[in-house]
Amino acid sequence: MASTRNAYIAGQRERHGRKAVAVLPIHYPKELLTALDLLAVELWGPPGPPRGAEAGRLQSYVCSLARNALAFLASGGADAVDGVLFPHTCDSIQGLATLATDFGGWGKPAFTFLHPKGPARDSSRRFLVAELRALATALESLAGRPLDPARLSAALALHREIDGRRAALLDARPRLAVGDAELYALLRRGEWLWPEDHLAELREAQARLLPGPLRPGVPLLVSGYVPEPPGLFRVLEEAGAYVAADDYAAVGRRVVRDGGALDDPWLALAERAWAAPPCSTRAADQSVRMRHLAALAERAGAKGVLVHVLKFCEPELFDVPAIRRTFEARGLPVLFLEGELEAELSGQAVTRVEAFVEMLAAGRAA
Repeated sequence: MASTRNAYIAGQRERHGRKAVAVLPIHYPKELLTALDLLAVELWGPPGPPRGAEAGRLQSYVCSLARNALAFLASGGADAVDGVLFPHTCDSIQGLATLATDFGGWGKPAFTFLHPKGPARDSSRRFLVAELRALATALESLAGRPLDPARLSAALALHREIDGRRAALLDARPRLAVGDAELYALLRRGEWLWPEDHLAELREAQARLLPGPLRPGVPLLVSGYVPEPPGLFRVLEEAGAYVAADDYAAVGRRVVRDGGALDDPWLALAERAWAAPPCSTRAADQSVRMRHLAALAERAGAKGVLVHVLKFCEPELFDVPAIRRTFEARGLPVLFLEGELEAELSGQAVTRVEAFVEMLAAGRAA
């Protein structure tokens, strides 16, 4: 996959003259990069063993995503890109913005983006618009062009359509004749494809994957940070379950279903941040997030909840007790599965998933 991405980045540079920016998780104004003709290539770890000794420069209790990303960047993994963007997702990723540039031979600009935490207020809206404008100014120097407001409006429209089609595929999940692994591979290609290329794939998939009869198997709500390893979907399918509702930070929590259709593109861009589903990394009101998850599970007919989080991911772990209480009160069993961006699920994790699905299936049959 890394070579595929590098080849794609090189192709975008050769054919369109586009520079590329590696982006750390999770929430960032991708529309700004699109409007400036900058290719966003997201860096989720990457999964698997750390690709260098620099991972040891972070404390052992820091999540594997931050440790792997630091090792990857420090060992030249981002040589194909022209800069790196660090959103203020958490303290660990914010810290990477200073650590990564300390290694010799880096020589690439590092950008930061501080999105507001908590509910929308007039003060937080003003703050976010100022942050967006500051980031745009910084990125203009990399792009070598000023930001055209008309191009920003066009980028907003483009990403609204992408979100609409991603939402349609996720909503139709229980009736799509395609496995979870294939669907998630499609959705996650948006992490590194040029948006128009990703949109073309989504349009084709939506036309091909017409909803049919309800899928056999046990429907689950899955909540977590990033769907790694993808082998989880194979394990679920073989056990007789599927993802009926998605609350992954990397996927469902970034699908904006409303908001952003304002005349002022800066205000529209700011409103999209609060129109997104509640997320632990944006300090969403916990009660609001629990109501959102409960509604998500009810609409999908979920019979159980899989909480799939990264070890030491504090924003996610803070919400786990509330998730347990919310669904146990509704009679939905919860399986807590913790990982460290492994290349494959451990045998113990596979056994736990299989036992969980078997229990749910037995409950449905009773």
